[in-house]
Amino acid sequence: MVRSPRYRSVRSSALAGRAHEGGVLRDLWRVNDAADGLIRTPDESVSTDAFGAQLEAWRLRMEHALAARLPEPDKIPARLHEAMRYSVLGGGKRIRPALLFATARTLGLSEDDVEAAACAIELVHVYSLVHDDLPAMDDDDMRRGRPTCHKAYDEATALLVGDALQPLAFQLLASDPKLPASPAIRLRLVDMLAQAIGTFGMAGGQAIDLAVQGMRLDIGQVEDMHARKTGAVIRASVLMAAECVPPLDANLYAALTRFASAVGLAFQIQDDLLDVTGDASMLGKATGADSERAKPTHPAVIGIPASQQRVRLLHSQAINALVPFGDRAETLRSLAHWLLSRQY
Repeated sequence: MVRSPRYRSVRSSALAGRAHEGGVLRDLWRVNDAADGLIRTPDESVSTDAFGAQLEAWRLRMEHALAARLPEPDKIPARLHEAMRYSVLGGGKRIRPALLFATARTLGLSEDDVEAAACAIELVHVYSLVHDDLPAMDDDDMRRGRPTCHKAYDEATALLVGDALQPLAFQLLASDPKLPASPAIRLRLVDMLAQAIGTFGMAGGQAIDLAVQGMRLDIGQVEDMHARKTGAVIRASVLMAAECVPPLDANLYAALTRFASAVGLAFQIQDDLLDVTGDASMLGKATGADSERAKPTHPAVIGIPASQQRVRLLHSQAINALVPFGDRAETLRSLAHWLLSRQY
């Protein structure tokens, strides 16, 4: 996205003068050597419980926020509304909303300021999962520990669930009263999400993923596919929060972009590693699917040890990108560490 000069001006008040709301992690980081400089990792013994409580609070918040914005199941067409709620509610880590909330906190915004945007990003994520699980794509039977939408209902309903969740996401960005009232901000949010899920983002990455099964790709091609398929929506999760506080200094916006790009790619590599090494009972879905479909993933192309090292390097890059934000980015740092070291 090209930002106009007006949005490159400095807005120091976006990063100063406001205390974080809620439980903010103290400065519990220690410095370790990393491949490309310094990486700060959390003191697990002190911060894990506090950060886990924050993640759970955000997850519960999203359950309520999404439930309030989805159509009631007794409204016509009842079966479609029921399937939408089945797909969206009652499961999931809510990682993308958590990234949006953590970025908002870094920039001095409250969760209330960005809740509707967090709902929009989660709705398009769920739509992508529902369609991705269909027989024509990945043909998965389980998602989040229970039958996928097309198994619980039927394929036609699953298609319509995705079709309905996507416009609902954009409706929230256009008209939800909790978002900033500025039409310019809302238009930028709509534009950013549309780009993230379009042919140069998630949908394009999924198309490439389907087209290259059984083919040999070099690691650059794999990373380009993943930057679209997964990374684009991860980047939007971070940058949509930044769009709610214009004008943000161009250097700070660029730093958030670097952070989001590194986390987005590392997140997908970690997913690919878990498909090889993870526990299906913890993941809530079958493992080994990538190798069965001969997908060119990082573990398949460069092996498990090199993939793990790539995650560590990207983690270091993500953490270093947050240096300009100082202590205000502690929650975002903790989230990045958790995302890239998770086992589910």
